[in-house]
Amino acid sequence: MTNPLRIQQLMKLVDLTRLTDQDNADSMQQWLEQDLAHAAILPAAVCVYPAYLTQVKNFLQQRQFAVQLATVVNFPSGALPLTEVLEQIRQALAAGADEIDCVLPYQTLLSGQTELVRQFLAEVRKATAGVCLKIIIESGELLTCQQISKATELVVQSGANFVKTSTGKVKVGVTEEAARIMLAVIAASDRPVGFKASGGVRSVEFALKLVGLFEELTGHLATPESMRLGASALLNDLSQQLDY
Repeated sequence: MTNPLRIQQLMKLVDLTRLTDQDNADSMQQWLEQDLAHAAILPAAVCVYPAYLTQVKNFLQQRQFAVQLATVVNFPSGALPLTEVLEQIRQALAAGADEIDCVLPYQTLLSGQTELVRQFLAEVRKATAGVCLKIIIESGELLTCQQISKATELVVQSGANFVKTSTGKVKVGVTEEAARIMLAVIAASDRPVGFKASGGVRSVEFALKLVGLFEELTGHLATPESMRLGASALLNDLSQQLDY
């Protein structure tokens, strides 16, 4: 049996995520009622598509839930023009988003155009000034350890608040190997940078392993300000464990 205090810690790290293309307002409301309203401990954030920001914001306010509201931009391909990404950010913030999860143009990085990626990140950071910014490097699509390390370095240098592993929309999500590489770069940074593991965080066991890696490599306790777990079903599993 996992230590209940560790379970509570995990619950507070979760970005409860709903990025289902077949959703509508009714299914979103049902999900909020089932997965969020009955959670034993509230997650750090709820992450949804931009179209549902207003609905979820209203739900959180009505329930007086102190939960951050996140959304995704340049998602999932990472290939939108910068002007379109900046407009997505503007609209998301106007709709009430507290946090922005933006996909790195990883194909641009793979083609060796590092400076373009650097410029993209600088503009995105400028557009999200004062807002929690998480950059998704799509680690499963990066071909080498060096590319994962380079992508993480660029995100750290950009001033983003978190480096995030995956969109959850490609074949390979977060892996222990990728997490180790990213955390090594974060640990060597000269400023605090958070780590978000997403794309395949489905079991309590794996979530605990990732938290252990974070704490081992950074030397810091995993808190919502320093680590997140992007997951859709994990909160339910954790709540059930607390009930036993």
